[in-house]
Amino acid sequence: MNLELRGVEGLPEIHPRDDLAALIVEHSGTLHDGDVVVVAQKVVSKAEGRIRTLSEVLPSEQALELARGLEADARMVQVVLDETARIVRADRVLIVETHQGFVCANAGVDRSNMDGKDDVCLLPLDCDASAQSLRERFQALAAVRVGVIISDTFGRAWRMGLVNVALGVAGLPAMLDYRGQPDDFGMPLQATVVAIADELAAAAEIVMGKTRRVPVVVVKGLGELEGGPGSGQELVRPSELDLFR
Repeated sequence: MNLELRGVEGLPEIHPRDDLAALIVEHSGTLHDGDVVVVAQKVVSKAEGRIRTLSEVLPSEQALELARGLEADARMVQVVLDETARIVRADRVLIVETHQGFVCANAGVDRSNMDGKDDVCLLPLDCDASAQSLRERFQALAAVRVGVIISDTFGRAWRMGLVNVALGVAGLPAMLDYRGQPDDFGMPLQATVVAIADELAAAAEIVMGKTRRVPVVVVKGLGELEGGPGSGQELVRPSELDLFR
């Protein structure tokens, strides 16, 4: 298998209510059936209007208390709390479980690459729905059936550095389950479930970078994947299977 990862360059700054799929089609060249379009969460959130302005945020007593301990902007902490279902850790950095079920720093709220100096970007309300909406729009505009991954950069427990992961998935499996299949020596695999959507998101980040203004990558050559279409929610470990919750 030979994979080609092609960055979509020349996209303009994205604003609320922009037709993101149409802009991607316009700048991506020819899309083909079976391609996977990896889209950075931030441009999806911008198009969906998931933006808050800190000057309009009134911090609560909880936000003020947490901000003092974290030496953080209390308005930013309040926005994080508004996106939070459960605080996991509030020592040095605010780690939370979001309403979507993601466990991450600051609920994914981010101030980087925002054209308004006081604006912050939130995660999409439903990343899988956002991915499916883009996929349907691609099909309507370009008559192609592609997979879509909405990706974002997460830290990792026990590992240094950041890696792109898949938050939303549409039109391709999120995981490939090899359990029960024989290995090279005929022994059945016991626990091998590969997070293929995360792997594609991580590969795409190499092309995206952080300062290149390439928020979309088209992956070609993946071929037919075993298993039906999956979702980003499949990649969220349930609490009953989490040894550390």
